Amino acid sequence: MSRYQLKPRPGNGVIKAVIGWDRPLQTFFAQIFTPTDDEPEEGEATIWLGTEPGELPSPEVAIRVVEAYAEIPETLAADLATDMNATIGVKDGMHQAEAKRRLYGSIH
Repeated sequence: MSRYQLKPRPGNGVIKAVIGWDRPLQTFFAQIFTPTDDEPEEGEATIWLGTEPGELPSPEVAIRVVEAYAEIPETLAADLATDMNATIGVKDGMHQAEAKRRLYGSIH
């Protein structure tokens, strides 16, 4: 799994934006955090996509989720693609495979 914390754009109430690659789910993910009364520093993920297998299939799709809320480094799409490509051929461990069978009925 890769994870990049991005700098929030000013004035939109976002305290953290995160994007990355999740190899077990074979999807990119994107999260936007806004402050809450209980956790003003950490906040709550008010946008969180990429929790289902294959949900965000490319770096560009994941970047579109966060680009209105965070500054996007020029190399981010290439870095995410590199992260994904580095996991080609990596198989699930026994526990990951069992969890996928229980959750999704398959290990794919």
